[in-house]
Amino acid sequence: MKKSLLSAVAVTALVAFSGSAWADILIGVAGPITGPNAAFGAQLQKGAEQAAADINAAGGINGEKIKLEVGDDVSDPKQGISVANKFVADGVKYVIGHFNSGVTIPASEVYAENGILVITPSATNPQLTERGLWNTFRTCGRDDQQGKVAGDYLAARFKDAKIAVVHDKTPYGQGLADETKKALNGNGVTEAMYEGINVGDKDFSALIAKMKDAGVSVVYYGGLHTEAGLIMRQLADQGLKAQFMSGDGIVSNELASIAGDAVDGTLMTFAPDPRKNPNAKDLVEKFRAAGFEPEAYTLYSYAAMQIVAAAATKVGASDDAQKVAEAIKASGPWKTAIGEIGYDAKGDITRPDYVMYNWKKGDDGKYTYFEQ
Repeated sequence: MKKSLLSAVAVTALVAFSGSAWADILIGVAGPITGPNAAFGAQLQKGAEQAAADINAAGGINGEKIKLEVGDDVSDPKQGISVANKFVADGVKYVIGHFNSGVTIPASEVYAENGILVITPSATNPQLTERGLWNTFRTCGRDDQQGKVAGDYLAARFKDAKIAVVHDKTPYGQGLADETKKALNGNGVTEAMYEGINVGDKDFSALIAKMKDAGVSVVYYGGLHTEAGLIMRQLADQGLKAQFMSGDGIVSNELASIAGDAVDGTLMTFAPDPRKNPNAKDLVEKFRAAGFEPEAYTLYSYAAMQIVAAAATKVGASDDAQKVAEAIKASGPWKTAIGEIGYDAKGDITRPDYVMYNWKKGDDGKYTYFEQ
């Protein structure tokens, strides 16, 4: 009887040890997997999936394999909270996401309260990292940096033009528009119009009529490609020839399918194209061979996963997100597919870099964006 009991204990211990030694590290990737912004959700998901596959193929993190759980927030803050709570219940330790600032900010509070570290590849609102949370990081820049680049450019190139500043009333869209307006005003230029639209609006006739009455010849838009493309198309259809400029929320080739020829000449701020980084050459080819173009935030998502893996490996504690967060800030810069990334005490990258792009036809006859 004693022998059997000892055998059972030994077996139980062996199973427990085996489970610990070979446990998966559960990492969530969250964004708009469905809905009008699904193109961006695909970027975050594909980037995280490829990074997880590559890290696992190289031995994982501290000998453990990454297991991904995907959460679809549909770019909705309430759904983002639901995704965050499910991640908590499922035992997720790290999150790559969300896409929208207005979703990432409330979700990050759920993560902070439950010991989960989050790195967003794309949420640029300054408030994300200004709240002093221990767990919040990004691999992209901030809208106060991006807005200054846009505002300075407008003031230098269009200081005598009638400029309309328009936003979609979201933390990202209005935040970026306000930062651009702040920089524009700081250069001594006052906008002719400042207007807000609603996400999901389809008819911008009234807005365009106001622009015509005000003599607007330049439109700056803070928001995403979905509404931006419709505004561009309707500006052209209604005969208002205006220079259109926006930010990183329109960095998707889907914009051209919405705006059509009206996209030609559109100006846009974004970081230097990560696909052209020498460190990413082989990775970009891998994505393309699989039939996915790794534009915009794909490689930013990949880099977020690389940073989590490198920091967790350094501290040797895959299940302690707080230690990993401390290491991310203290032990960089980290080598990633988009170059070396270091962090300040807030969780912001220390190499903000925004440049101007122009949308035009490429050699294949299709519209896309080119760095000026």
